[in-house]
Amino acid sequence: MMRESYEKSLAALNDSLLQMGMLIETAIAGAVTALKSKDLALARKVMEQDYVIDTKEKEIAGLCVSLLLLQQPVASDLRMVTAASRIISDMERIGDQAADISEIVLAMESDDYCQYLGEIGAMAENAIGMLNDSIDAYVHQDLSLVKKVRAQDDTVDALFVKAKDSMADRLWNHARQNKCAIDLIMIAKYFERIADHSVNIANWTEFCKTGYYKSARII
Repeated sequence: MMRESYEKSLAALNDSLLQMGMLIETAIAGAVTALKSKDLALARKVMEQDYVIDTKEKEIAGLCVSLLLLQQPVASDLRMVTAASRIISDMERIGDQAADISEIVLAMESDDYCQYLGEIGAMAENAIGMLNDSIDAYVHQDLSLVKKVRAQDDTVDALFVKAKDSMADRLWNHARQNKCAIDLIMIAKYFERIADHSVNIANWTEFCKTGYYKSARII
């Protein structure tokens, strides 16, 4: 009976983590759509829904603590609980960054910025792909997706450098667009951070499956 309860708790943890994954996928997709289409209503919705993500993080953190203290898992189960407790932190930060992007969209003074999205649009597309792949990697315990996410991070970093250079040029040559350029640099940085958090999720997925985190054996 105790083992059955333990298995149910592990299943509940996994289900809750997947639910949080779907919440942040929806949040970042909404933030990107709001940015590209200047959809202020959607931007507000993304911001308002951030508390749902925060609440889910606290729920999962409680499940992790309960499992560690009451069930004292070992081996692969311990790795799963440890990985989950780390992954939800990165997921929560992605939710925050989706809300931050949406907040900037609301503050943009005109629609003119859309013509300058270029590399930022590509960053958004790659970041969403990395996030989806990192969550799929966890769901399927797929190390090939872990490697794909890590490799794609280089693409996002290169696009970030191009976006910064482009906006720096705009700051220098178009004084009237200074605020817009600064806002877009901030948005680019948020997408770069979302990509980094996706890599972290992938790294903890590898740990969950193998016991290795960034090439170091932990459990």
